[in-house]
Amino acid sequence: AVTDLQYPHEAHPAPGTTIELAPGVRWLTMPMGGGSLNHINLYLLEDEEGWWVVDTGLSIDETRDYWHQIFERELGGRPVIGVICTHMHPDHIGQALMITEHFQCPLYMTRAEYYQARAFSAPGGPSYQSSWHGQQFYQRAGMPLEYLESLKRTWEERSSAGMSMPEMPAGYMRLQDGNILTIGGRDWRVVVGSGHSPEHACLYCSSLKIMLSGDQILPVITSNVSVHPTEPYATPLKDWMDSHDKLLSTPPDTLVLPAHNLPFYGVRERLRQLIGHHEDRMLAIEEHCAERPATARELLPVLFARELDPRQMMMALGEAIAHLHLLLHRNRLERTLTEDGCYHYTSIDPDLSRRSHPDSHDAPSDGPVLV
Repeated sequence: AVTDLQYPHEAHPAPGTTIELAPGVRWLTMPMGGGSLNHINLYLLEDEEGWWVVDTGLSIDETRDYWHQIFERELGGRPVIGVICTHMHPDHIGQALMITEHFQCPLYMTRAEYYQARAFSAPGGPSYQSSWHGQQFYQRAGMPLEYLESLKRTWEERSSAGMSMPEMPAGYMRLQDGNILTIGGRDWRVVVGSGHSPEHACLYCSSLKIMLSGDQILPVITSNVSVHPTEPYATPLKDWMDSHDKLLSTPPDTLVLPAHNLPFYGVRERLRQLIGHHEDRMLAIEEHCAERPATARELLPVLFARELDPRQMMMALGEAIAHLHLLLHRNRLERTLTEDGCYHYTSIDPDLSRRSHPDSHDAPSDGPVLV
């Protein structure tokens, strides 16, 4: 259970203020709009010449204004000298352009995250709501054609709420797995994970026993791991599970500073929970597909407990397909394209009856986490 984790801090810092978590490491939060997830955690690392920012918040005026309060009140009159973005999602890169322009300092990202952000933020970026790629993808998942229309409307509303991809800085400094950034006389090692996004950078400091985990390890919520029409046969859940295996070598006394929820101890316990959760979801899918072939859409009630709006439906389908693709990779399912244009999935592992435990699964999630 999540209760196995320890939380040394009971509350988030008020917007516009910071809390020191360790020498030279400060924590701040920025608003994320309404919904169940109303904040993102951002971090400041103190260097001799100034500060490094880790993740930047959404590209909304409220976040920009809070950043200017931070610049005036929390940096001791010193500049920001580098911006690190763990990955390319809008709540992490939204103010990267503003901060790097304001201080004329470099942006640090992994290559796949930077270029995916550039591609998605460019004019004519992926608009699969109106392309044959999107139509085919959602039809094969079992969705009616009118779903794409509702999805298109949802994205237009989302763009106006600051959740669209912001303009990116024109250049960047590349982070790679194993790189060392020396900040304030301390070494921070880049630890790359994948699955939630293509090449997500975490930062680990052995002398402080701290990991900045972005969305790769969150203590309460489970990051969205989805297949999208832009890469319809991707296997992001395989990347996610492989990353968790790698991250299990993180020392157990590490304080994890996540992008959402509160800082926590118990990194290995949490990773095992996350691995176990996805294994449980996949077994439940296999059991369902042993009784009769099913489409991705028909499997949503196995994973999610309630009716979903178009945007949640998109995330939920993406997650369901990610689980299906890992089961295909493991040779536990077979996929057939039927006359109705839908993929139907059937369990084929003869060992399933021995592994099966249909009465003791995790309850379906309330809905997909939009992070």
